[in-house]
Amino acid sequence: MNRTKLPIPSLTAAVLGFLLSSPATAETIKIVGLGASTCARFNQEIREDPALQRDYFAWAQGFMSGALIRAPQGVDEGLDLTPPSFPLQEQVDFLRAFCVKNQDQDYMDAARALYHRLRGPKT
Repeated sequence: MNRTKLPIPSLTAAVLGFLLSSPATAETIKIVGLGASTCARFNQEIREDPALQRDYFAWAQGFMSGALIRAPQGVDEGLDLTPPSFPLQEQVDFLRAFCVKNQDQDYMDAARALYHRLRGPKT
């Protein structure tokens, strides 16, 4: 039985490129879903319905997982998106604090910042 590799959606590749690139070289991509919301909108929505924060966080986890899956060999290998030293509730708090401080940015920027925080300092 022959197995054929299915093409990887270009959005996933673009997301990875965005996460791993520096701001000066980041390509323009279209993000969809809750992560496309501005931080100001996120702040307003979770004030009105705190349970929505869980939906936003689920989006962020999918975003970061997609980036990790698409990372080239040798990049972010072994990265734990739920390390004991940075539990999920602290990650939720990180995203919320980011958006409070950066209302003009998008929630995706908060997820990207969290991903970089989980990566730790570059060695």
